[in-house]
Amino acid sequence: NMASKFSRSLVIALTAIAILPMAGCAGRGKKKTDTRYVARDVDTLYNAGKQSLDSGQYKAAAAFFDEVERQHPYSIWARRAQLMSAFCNYRARNYSASIASAQRFLSIHTGNKDAPYAMYLVMMDYYEQIQDVNHDQHTTQLALDSMNDIIRRYPDTPYAADARLKMDLVHDHLGGKEMAIGRFYEQSRLWLAATLRFRRVIDEYQTTTYVPEALERLTESYLAMGLRVEARNAAAVLGANFPGSKWYSRAYHLIKEHYPQAFTQVHLEAPQNDTPDTANNTEDDDHPKTPSAAPSQDDKLTVPSDDVGSHDDPAGQSPSNATLPPMPPVSAPAENPTENEAVSNNP
Repeated sequence: NMASKFSRSLVIALTAIAILPMAGCAGRGKKKTDTRYVARDVDTLYNAGKQSLDSGQYKAAAAFFDEVERQHPYSIWARRAQLMSAFCNYRARNYSASIASAQRFLSIHTGNKDAPYAMYLVMMDYYEQIQDVNHDQHTTQLALDSMNDIIRRYPDTPYAADARLKMDLVHDHLGGKEMAIGRFYEQSRLWLAATLRFRRVIDEYQTTTYVPEALERLTESYLAMGLRVEARNAAAVLGANFPGSKWYSRAYHLIKEHYPQAFTQVHLEAPQNDTPDTANNTEDDDHPKTPSAAPSQDDKLTVPSDDVGSHDDPAGQSPSNATLPPMPPVSAPAENPTENEAVSNNP
């Protein structure tokens, strides 16, 4: 009896051991939901993507164009599908996917006639992601790099002209970020670090509307460090370029209070708006703004000589509603496109 009971227990245990792996496999099979690969001809895929694009279903359209490239990589329509996928992802605000598709197109078809448009798409993808100056401006720098690439490689295209217009706003964002960091250092009484930031605004972003404030805060920081001659020079440059600015009024009265001998060394004209507002000199510290427009590229800083005019700091905004030129003309693929059609209808 003991032997038979042991034998039955052993059989049951062995059976259970054999069934468990099979059950586990079955369970894993139910959870795994891989999409089955469905091979379709290029006409069906491309036309489905074009119809989705026309109906405003940008995500679905991008998926169809990606399938064209995946299933028919050697088709003459594969490169067009790359560009269409980048455009659809841009319209769907899927900027990372749009950048990937456009850059893939550029890496394979560098000399293609639609390469400027692909590069412009990359620029717009970065440009649309620009945030206010309180956030990291790495994307803004990437947008600026893309603009410089377009202007350098395709200077006579409409894309380069649009890049030049948008570059002013990008410079204002980058200059605004430097100002925000400089203000923080100044509030923390880290005068040397603050001066480095303000100097960078003056040297690298001198066509932006932040320059008057940078010169005034540079005057403050130099006086705090005891560098009165440097403070006098900064105030002189500010007065020569922006005599009607509130920032020059503040710098003028700071020099008058802390370094009156400067008036015997260099000519400092009384500000046009002679209202010492140094008591409220931190009114913009906590909320750095991004201007909506920038001065002309001709408005370069001068050593005290010419009056370039005053540039106040208007309320800023992030780029929005930026328009993208329409895609180059696109036609549905023919049943059996010839080599000549590939040249005429494709990028």
